[in-house]
Amino acid sequence: MTALTPHHPMRKDPKLANNWKTKPLEQLTDDDVLSMPEAEYMNDVQLAFFKRKLQQLRNDMLANAGETTEHLREDASVMPDPADRATIEEEHALELRTRDRERKLLKKIEQSIARIDSGDYGYCDETGEPIGVGRLLARPTANLSIEAQQRREQKQKLFGD
Repeated sequence: MTALTPHHPMRKDPKLANNWKTKPLEQLTDDDVLSMPEAEYMNDVQLAFFKRKLQQLRNDMLANAGETTEHLREDASVMPDPADRATIEEEHALELRTRDRERKLLKKIEQSIARIDSGDYGYCDETGEPIGVGRLLARPTANLSIEAQQRREQKQKLFGD
C-alpha cells in the first residue's frame, strides 16, 4: 500500500473542485477530495472523509479477523494425510502472519482516528508540514510527509533500527 495504486492517478480534476460543497459525505470519492482546493486542506469535510475511510478499513479488518478464527476452527479436524496436514498448517501460518500485520495496522488506524479527533491528522509528526491529500489517500495512516519518511528510511538503512 506504500506505492500509489495504478487505478488512482492522483491528479486534481478542476471539474471536481467544488463537489465537496454539494455532495453528501457518503458519496464523496477519493477524486473529489483530491480535487479540493489546497486552501481547504484538512477542513471538516476532509477530516470526516478520512475518519470514515479509516473506520471502514478498521471494520473490514475486524471482520477478516473473525473469519480467520472461524476458518482455523473449521480446519482443526484431523487430517490423516501428512501432505494435506502440512498444506493446511502452512495456510494457517500464512493467515496468522497476515492477521498479525493487520493487528499492527489496526493500531495505526486507531492512532490516526485519535489524531483526527485531536486535530493533528494530515500533518507531519517531524516537520508539522501538510502530508498531502494524495499521500493520505494512498496511505490513510501516514503520519510523516514523504520527505520525512524517506529521511527516516535512509537513516534506518545506514544505522539500522
